[in-house]
Order: sequence, then C-alpha cells, then structure tokens
Amino acid sequence: MSFKVLFIGHAPDADKSIHRSIIDTGLYKLYSVIVRNQDEAIEVSKEIHEKENIDAVILCPGFTHIEIAEIYHNLDGEVSVNVARGDGPSSRISKLARERSYTK
Repeated sequence: MSFKVLFIGHAPDADKSIHRSIIDTGLYKLYSVIVRNQDEAIEVSKEIHEKENIDAVILCPGFTHIEIAEIYHNLDGEVSVNVARGDGPSSRISKLARERSYTK
C-alpha cells in the first residue's frame, strides 16, 4: 500500500483535465494537478480523494489560509493539508515570481 499525495498548484491558464500527472514509485504515489482557482482546487481534491483515498494534499504557496481551511473542511478533515512555503524571504521571492509570471 502506497502513501498517496496530491499536489495542487495555481495558474491562470491551467486546464485541470490536461495539466496533471502521476508519479508512482510503488511506495509513494504523487498526483499533481494545476488549477485555475479555488473552486477547481476543491473539486480536484474531492475527486482524487474519492477515487484514490489520498493521505495528504500539498498546496502551492499561493493558497491563502482561508483557502487551505476550505480544502481541509471539504475533505471532512480526513486528509492532511499542507502548504509548500518557505521562510519569510523565500515566501516573498515566490510571491514576486508568481506575480511576474501571471501578469499579462
């Protein structure tokens, strides 16, 4: 039985049905999906949890505390929900990079 994790990232040009992948080592299975917004993040997390019974969700640094809580509650508190954030300087660097990349 493998440890199953879902990584969710945000991108304004994402198509959740196309921008996804699975890495499976046998003992660790990582699903990744890039979504456009919070509604899609909730939809994808529920969909994959129902199909695959995931153990954890890892969210990109762009998720807010409220969005994290919404995902946790939509998974009925059955799945660990984590955020890929660094220290203060790293978080600022990541934020600037996202703003630079997503501004058109």
